[in-house]
Amino acid sequence: MVAERLMPTDESADLIELTRTIVDQELRPRVDEDDRAARFPREVFRTLGRAGLLGLPYPEEVGGGGQSYEVYLQVVEEIAAGWAAVGVGTSVHALSCFGLFTAGTEEQKAAWLPEMLAGDQLGAYCLSEAHAGSDPAAMRTKAVRDGDEYVLSGAKAWTTHGGQADFYKVMARTSDDGARGISCFLVPADAEGLSADTPEQKMGLMSSTTATMLLDGVRIPAERRLGEEGQGLAIALAGLDAGRLGIAAVATGVAQAALDVAVAYAKEREAFGKAIIDHQGLGFVLADMAAAVESARATYLHAARLKDAGRPYGRQASIAKLVATDNAMKVTTDAVQVLGGAGYTKDFPVERYMREVKVMQIFEGTNQIQRLVIARHLAR
Repeated sequence: MVAERLMPTDESADLIELTRTIVDQELRPRVDEDDRAARFPREVFRTLGRAGLLGLPYPEEVGGGGQSYEVYLQVVEEIAAGWAAVGVGTSVHALSCFGLFTAGTEEQKAAWLPEMLAGDQLGAYCLSEAHAGSDPAAMRTKAVRDGDEYVLSGAKAWTTHGGQADFYKVMARTSDDGARGISCFLVPADAEGLSADTPEQKMGLMSSTTATMLLDGVRIPAERRLGEEGQGLAIALAGLDAGRLGIAAVATGVAQAALDVAVAYAKEREAFGKAIIDHQGLGFVLADMAAAVESARATYLHAARLKDAGRPYGRQASIAKLVATDNAMKVTTDAVQVLGGAGYTKDFPVERYMREVKVMQIFEGTNQIQRLVIARHLAR
């Protein structure tokens, strides 16, 4: 079954139908093969870009789709329901463009943003380091000014699209002034001295390449700095609120897909003379799964509507990320249980769903960090 949606306009309803058509025709037929081969589907992102789906939340005048976050996130959810790795990649790409849109000069935006939003240039986001995951202010990667250039040296861990992206949004230290000593840079993939380490061997999201990016004396023009020196961490953290909503939508999409498989199986599988969905014990499990999916969707949409209204939404973004990813972990685990032994095999996608959503409780800020953020908001 498809998610029941109340879209704000006819145009946005048509956008959902377009997304579902692309997912059914271009994504679902190849997801299992590419996932097992750990093959990065670069051409899929080009397809999404040509359809206008990669730049949806950005204004039309800079090459975006001019859609609200309420609409954009539901498109991301639909993409993730078909292929989680592509849903994550869509969210990461939007996050990679955020700093240029919010902190870039008009000249910078005119030069680079249209190609990014069209999907011709796929982005990656480099904030974390091996020793500084949840504490980005402890980063050690440096950017040293040398005339009209900066020289970047260090390593950025857990980079989605690492080695596959066309540009990298890199946070690097320009002074020793703690959180105020970090600046933001757009580094092109072909910059000399930039390379990707061996991709991580992960539990899930096999077709989404994750790697440490190595910066060995990478020289870039000073014009590739976004904002002023020292504004980098503020730029990064402002983008994370929107990124957390993206991951909440992705997790909800995977949970919806898991629920759909479980319900279809439970209607067909019989035990003791009737479909297993008609046994109260299993029917209640499915009911709880449905409630978890719909509550997650409502939670991220509430945060998105606050953002669209120009109101503060950081606390609600953390709540949405926490609720949606925890719910998705429970829903996908229960989906495996509903299918029994079949759910533990690769004959059905639910085992993949369960492996995929685990990392969603970790990236874009672990769910423990989300609880910390929420508690700090409450204490104000």
